[in-house]
Amino acid sequence: MQVAARRANFFAIMEVLSIAAFLIMTGITWIAVNFRNEGKLLPSNLTATLLIGTLVPAMAILVLLGRRMALRRAAENIGGTGQMHVRLVFIFSLISAVPTLLVVVFASWLFQSGVEFWFSDSSRGLIENANKLARGYYEQTQRDVGYESVAMAVDTRKQLSESPVISEKFQRFFGGQVYRRNLSVAAIIQVAGDGTQRTAIIVDPEGKTDDKRITTEAQERLAKGELWVVTSNNDRVVAIAPIDRDAGVYLYAARSSDLLALSQGQRAENAENIVQAYEVVTNRARVYQLRFNVALFIASLALVGLAVWFALRFADRQVKPLYELVDAARRVGSGNFALRIEGRTGADEIGLLNRAFNRMTAQIEKQTQALLGANRQLHERRVFIEAVLESVTSGIISLDTEGRILLLNSTAQKLLTMRSEIPEDMPLADLAPQMAALIEQGSSGGLVQYNRNGDLLTFAVKVSRDATGHVITFEDITRQLLDQRTAAWSDVARRIAHEIKNPLTPIQLATERLSRRYRKQIVDNPELFEDLTRTIIRQVGELRKMVDEFSSFARLPKPVFRSEDPVALTRQAMFLQEVARPDVDFRFRSDAAVGTIDCDRHQYGQAMTNVLKNAVEAIEAKAKDADADYRGAIAVSVEALPEAILVRIADNGIGLSQDRERIIEPYVTTREKGTGLGLAIVNKIIEEHGGEMLFMPTPGGGTTVTMRFAADPVAQTSATGASATGARKQEAAE
Repeated sequence: MQVAARRANFFAIMEVLSIAAFLIMTGITWIAVNFRNEGKLLPSNLTATLLIGTLVPAMAILVLLGRRMALRRAAENIGGTGQMHVRLVFIFSLISAVPTLLVVVFASWLFQSGVEFWFSDSSRGLIENANKLARGYYEQTQRDVGYESVAMAVDTRKQLSESPVISEKFQRFFGGQVYRRNLSVAAIIQVAGDGTQRTAIIVDPEGKTDDKRITTEAQERLAKGELWVVTSNNDRVVAIAPIDRDAGVYLYAARSSDLLALSQGQRAENAENIVQAYEVVTNRARVYQLRFNVALFIASLALVGLAVWFALRFADRQVKPLYELVDAARRVGSGNFALRIEGRTGADEIGLLNRAFNRMTAQIEKQTQALLGANRQLHERRVFIEAVLESVTSGIISLDTEGRILLLNSTAQKLLTMRSEIPEDMPLADLAPQMAALIEQGSSGGLVQYNRNGDLLTFAVKVSRDATGHVITFEDITRQLLDQRTAAWSDVARRIAHEIKNPLTPIQLATERLSRRYRKQIVDNPELFEDLTRTIIRQVGELRKMVDEFSSFARLPKPVFRSEDPVALTRQAMFLQEVARPDVDFRFRSDAAVGTIDCDRHQYGQAMTNVLKNAVEAIEAKAKDADADYRGAIAVSVEALPEAILVRIADNGIGLSQDRERIIEPYVTTREKGTGLGLAIVNKIIEEHGGEMLFMPTPGGGTTVTMRFAADPVAQTSATGASATGARKQEAAE
């Protein structure tokens, strides 16, 4: 408290001293301006001292006023002490005041120095001397041209006595005179008694032949006995000298110069006007001096005032969110975990602090709700898992460490036994010894043959360990194996049919032609020839029937379309692999807009199972050479399209081979034990369902299989067939 009181007293004293200093310097400035000789400039040192001495206390008053405003705004609007307001006002004022003072000092000194130079006696004498120098140059040029014209007239008179004007010798002489005497134009002009003038010879290198005549005034002056007459015309000095007064022969000489245009006597009046204007400006120099210093004073105070105002606004923006954050922290501490700050959330530090606070409260609220709902979630999850186990088409058996059955779903019970109930703690070896043998061997899975009441079934078994023992998942693949073998034989049948069918038609046609052409030419035993040709034709017909049977056998069973839920079917196929391979992360996503489609439930599930198994096997292949921290992942998604659905299955396994275009062909496989018919069957099923299948590499490694199923395969097939028929008709018409 004592420190705060002392600080308040210190600033109060500073305010009083600043006001007193400002009033004193204002009075001194008024006295200095009004009691000195009017019309004369104030000394630059005095002017700068008065300006700085008045400006410093004025700036101090603005800064102290900003401090008072900062304290009042902080107390009224925020409820704080206003320390940040005061510091920001001081920093911004200092940043603006120091450069402003330096600029004012430099500008004032520069202005005073310039004014003293341009309005000093030296500058005035410089202008007058320049005017006198121009006049002297003009008069000297006139005298030089006059002297040169008289001398040239004498030489010309002498030369004329020796050679006529039209002679080449005289012309060279006359041109040399013009060059040596630095003349621009020279001419010999004869004035007749009636006043007419005739030019005998002229030298004009510049081509300025205007006004080459002797005026009446010049003739009268020469007649009175003057040796020469000098006149001026723009930038040219002209001199007339007599060669023969009695004959009226005169020499016309002129000299041109740009400097003459600046120094002619006719411009003396303009020079006098310039001197008078200079006197007027000199008398008002003091007024300009005072105006400039007042402008510097006002601009400097405006800059400092603007800095103080900006500091106050900036402080309000920066401090208010901090006090809101303090208040929010108190409310969160009292138990309101749902509180969020709705202020600034931009990229600056305040926004970063607000976002961090909101994340903290969100995490606290989330953790609290998680703790409160843990039992509810566990119960819901247990109910959900039981429901899923009962809904999947794969058999699931949970065993303890001693091989006794803890749990099995209804599908496993139906596949393994016809009994309605199985006793608890029943050893698996008593129910399915083949599966128990896989566990004893430490195998992770395999194919087992199981005899159920005389029916020999083939199960695809996956064994995985968990905390309580083992989990066995198995699926009846008897039908799948049959389909694979059927597909293999279908492909063989199709190939055989293709190879046999091609030559049948040529053989039949050739035999018939032989019979028609050579039947009458055979004389020796023609009946035998007829029997042989008929036998060939009959056997060709039998082969054709056999080929048709092969072609019929090569076709897969026709799908039976019913309205099914593709999301449920996809989940069932994925759940089998998910339970069998807990070491692989399975993720499923579906659009809410996915509805039912017309499909064959068995064939759809077969396609999903094949693709998922391929993904798992690709992960197993990569895991052999991968790092210890590698973990397989399979993502399954079902998306809704117009009149179709899209199923994507992406894995991070070993990826596609280079010849991935042939991957759906029969007998093409990249696995050691693969038959190469799985994807061929899947592709055939998808085609029967009016869709298509694509293979693409997954970013980061792996394979993405995209399968499209038509929502109504029958309608799409009909539309496709109609469009193809129309296209064929159009081609035929063309």
